[in-house]
Amino acid sequence: MDEVLLVITTLPDRASADALAARLVEEHLAACVNILAPCESVYRWQGTVETASEIPLLIKTTRANYPALETAVQTLHPYEIPELIALPVTHGLPAYLDWVIASVRMPDLPPSAIA
Repeated sequence: MDEVLLVITTLPDRASADALAARLVEEHLAACVNILAPCESVYRWQGTVETASEIPLLIKTTRANYPALETAVQTLHPYEIPELIALPVTHGLPAYLDWVIASVRMPDLPPSAIA
């Protein structure tokens, strides 16, 4: 079984978050992307402490799809070095995890077709 990953990134605005999320799902690189409410990020960049409003994304994919997803994010993301963190999903509803795996492997199928 493919390992499911939860991938986290942030975008500078809603338009770029919407565009990246749609592209990842359309290209079967992600089964689902949650676009969260804006948050304030505090970070050090080029020796200076910065503050920015950002839109977090929670991306569900698989370990097998991660390299292509990483390439897509680096290509499409407006930041020079985007945040991109992948966490393994160690537990979850089996039917949901199966849906994630099926969604990134083949054209969209209704959840009932994945059993």
